[in-house]
Amino acid sequence: MGEIRNFRSGSHDEPPHGAMPRRLAAIIVGDIAAYSRLMQADEEGTHVRVKRIERDLIQPSIVEHHGSLVKTTGDGFIAIFDSPVEAVRCSIVIQQNLIGRNASLPKHSRIEYRIGVNLGDVIVEPDDIYGDGVNIATRIEGIAEPGQVYISGAIYEQIKHKVVCGYESLGDRKVKNITDPVRIYRVLPDADAVGRTRSRRENALIFFLGITLMVIAAGVLWYLLAPPPGKVGEQAAAPAASPSPQPSPHEAATQTPQPSPSLASAPSPAPSPSATPLREPQMVAIRGGSFAMGSNDDPTERPVHQVSIKPFSIGKYPVTVQEWNECAAAKACGFTATGKDDAPVANVSWTDAQQYAAWLAQAAKKPYRLPSEAEWEYAARGGTQTKYWWGDKLQPGMAGCKDCGDLAAEQPAKVGSFKPNPFGLYDMGGGVDQWVEDCWHRTYQGAPGDGAAWTGGDCTSHVLRSGSWKNDSRYVRPSNRDGYDTNVRYPTHGFRVALSP
Repeated sequence: MGEIRNFRSGSHDEPPHGAMPRRLAAIIVGDIAAYSRLMQADEEGTHVRVKRIERDLIQPSIVEHHGSLVKTTGDGFIAIFDSPVEAVRCSIVIQQNLIGRNASLPKHSRIEYRIGVNLGDVIVEPDDIYGDGVNIATRIEGIAEPGQVYISGAIYEQIKHKVVCGYESLGDRKVKNITDPVRIYRVLPDADAVGRTRSRRENALIFFLGITLMVIAAGVLWYLLAPPPGKVGEQAAAPAASPSPQPSPHEAATQTPQPSPSLASAPSPAPSPSATPLREPQMVAIRGGSFAMGSNDDPTERPVHQVSIKPFSIGKYPVTVQEWNECAAAKACGFTATGKDDAPVANVSWTDAQQYAAWLAQAAKKPYRLPSEAEWEYAARGGTQTKYWWGDKLQPGMAGCKDCGDLAAEQPAKVGSFKPNPFGLYDMGGGVDQWVEDCWHRTYQGAPGDGAAWTGGDCTSHVLRSGSWKNDSRYVRPSNRDGYDTNVRYPTHGFRVALSP
């Protein structure tokens, strides 16, 4: 892999120009699988495609996640991050976006990266980095499968309670030129995938065992029920008692029942419709008004500014698994959600939420949409201006979050498990993070004052509100806000819908 191949051989273990200050960093090393084959098949085309991916995907993703691109190496790249969380998020974003880019291409033409992530002490020069931390990241990348993100145990310990993904332990691996074995994990962006991965072999074994037991049971049943030899002719000759003849199933199906005299003239009831009626989310009408949006608790919530809100309606609850799966059944939403019907749907991207809103609007013939960020906060405050809608101090049993009380758990509670706010809305804080219409901006500087969604600027990320069951209580404040990648699913992300008058 160009310079990285030399790096693997050990020639880059120490910088050539003397010692420099060290720093602890999360290191990403990416490398294109089967690069030589791709170049041999189409050298110029592959080069152009790789450069386009670096320009349009890899570099912007690194910047968006507060990292620095150290260098590209022809068929790979190296980047460093202050935050292990952001390094892993960036790696997931790159891989999932590549899936979309490759979807329409034949397998032999796809550009797929292997990505390794490690946390280590490194020496940073203007155009390169050095040290065992980089060596380990490179070795991990070499082990990774195409399209996968592998991380070291050091990264895993830092992110396991912060990035809600599935993680498959691959055990300790001895890697070249590193004295101690390195513990390695495979990242599964879908949290449920870890269970599927771990149980794949067990499920296959259970399946074949079940088939074997069915065959044995069928044999035993045949042995018990089959007539003894020599008795078949006698049984066939024995006269059967013949009560009034019964019609065969076919005859019964084709015979016309005789109507009762008293009902002969009554009209036939209308057939019940075969389609299940559309299940629209329960909505709450919100009167317009003006409020002070934001807070001074976090730089992203500043400046506090006055916003006017027009009347609108918003979902009483977040969209549930059952409501989402109606869209999935209509093949208008991208996946079938798992979980209880009355749980909030989760693991949806902003794009997924938009698909649901568009389907619901078309099916119900009503202007359903995502709420704007200003509408969401106005509704979440419920006419209050305190830290939480119920006051300035955390109270148990008011929201579903990591430290919100006894009902906090390893999954979101069913919708409506906590008290409603003064507007009659449930789960406007905790439960699941909730997508809104707006593109992500780091502050409110320049935000609209009329309650409309802020859609200008870079929309590769969109705004999330509410906080989730995995977050601390500070995230359930009505003013709390965050941004996340537009097209990436995440296990704590859900949404609710709004409705224009």
